[in-house]
Amino acid sequence: MRRSAVPEETTDQRLLDSRGPADWVHADPWRVLRIQSEFVEGFGALAELGPAVSVFGSARTKPDDPTYALGQHVGAALVEAGYAVITGGGPGAMEAANKGALEAGGTSVGLGIELPFETGLNEYVDLGVNFRYFFARKTMFVKYAQGFVVLPGGFGTLDELFEAITLVQTQKVTSFPIILMGTAYWQGLLDWLRGSLLAAGTISAKDLDLVTVTDDVDEAVATIVRADRSRAEVPEGTGMHPE
Repeated sequence: MRRSAVPEETTDQRLLDSRGPADWVHADPWRVLRIQSEFVEGFGALAELGPAVSVFGSARTKPDDPTYALGQHVGAALVEAGYAVITGGGPGAMEAANKGALEAGGTSVGLGIELPFETGLNEYVDLGVNFRYFFARKTMFVKYAQGFVVLPGGFGTLDELFEAITLVQTQKVTSFPIILMGTAYWQGLLDWLRGSLLAAGTISAKDLDLVTVTDDVDEAVATIVRADRSRAEVPEGTGMHPE
């Protein structure tokens, strides 16, 4: 650069000068670095976690709700079967699963999300990571889990459930079990899937087989263990792998 093309400031001067606008921290290139840092932090925190199961459920579940007790039972049973328990780290059903895992002597993981109406990770999380971005957080739920257990929940739980089903159905991840806990709660959704989507031909009958519905915690855990052992028996290089 010569003549008028030569900048009046050096790059180092701009870097070290604390004066001036801070709009750049909200620009897309800077957001890309933040996103990258979330993946790096998540991978680093969970890389040595070992076998784990992600448990989803409503943040609004109260401690005196039967679903809370169910979540505790699920968390403890997964630990007894040799799995760490991963939740969204929030209150309600997530807290219940973390509590069950911790009290059973296992590893209790919480992957939190920055929201304006929820506060931090629950007290039963002993390995926690907070995220700004839902998609980075979702990657961790899938990457480090041998299966999903889905307790009664709302939109967030449905979002995680259908993302998991889609990833398995499209073979974007190694097939893993998806367990819905609570037949009474989930039956209406299943009836709608059969009566509307299957009837219209927008899904196939085998897609519904991707989900197991039960009220029995032992059956849920046994389903995950069987699937885990089945994957272990597949010769290397012949199965599907996460992209």
